[in-house]
Amino acid sequence: MTMTSLWPVVIAYAAFVMAMVSPGPDFFMILRNTLGHSLRAGIFSAAGIAIGLSVHIAYTFAGIGLLISKSIMLFNIVKWVGAAYLIYIGVSALRSKGIDVKVLAIKKSEAGKSDGRAFLSGFVTEVTNPKATLFFVSLFSQMVGPSTPPALQVALALACMITAFVWFALVALVMGVGPVREAYRRASKWIDRTLGGFFIALGAKLAFIRQR
Repeated sequence: MTMTSLWPVVIAYAAFVMAMVSPGPDFFMILRNTLGHSLRAGIFSAAGIAIGLSVHIAYTFAGIGLLISKSIMLFNIVKWVGAAYLIYIGVSALRSKGIDVKVLAIKKSEAGKSDGRAFLSGFVTEVTNPKATLFFVSLFSQMVGPSTPPALQVALALACMITAFVWFALVALVMGVGPVREAYRRASKWIDRTLGGFFIALGAKLAFIRQR
């Protein structure tokens, strides 16, 4: 293991952290699961996101991410599918009527069944997250891949997954505070619509990203 092989991994991890802390579909999913359901649901969702990252990391290390980044057609397919996904959930959020207190009470009474669903929602959101896909395809795969030493691959994968879990669990903890939860419930309709506008704008921005 040399500094030549170590520096790209360090840079890739730093870039990952900066991309992760910027709001995206996973961030807002944590907010909705925590504020709309429970802190426990937020923590399990954070775990799902962390495990979901392994899918992106796996195809990057396999060289698939680099292959996509070098193909204009494949890159554009990933880009347009991602943009369509963001715009779809944005439109859905714009049509939101807010949180129904009665429905929320029913969901809370089924807490024993919610852990798996919360984990799955985090996992699926991360795997299908176009922001993450574009990041790993266009940037991450340029720095690490099949040629990266196996020990560094494992260390980088664990570092990314642990960091993601800690970050999103902290987001859930902050948003799980009682006054914050109550304020969200009262304003959930307009918050959802604001987030909907954000997703649509993010999708439109993604659609105009050019291949590097």
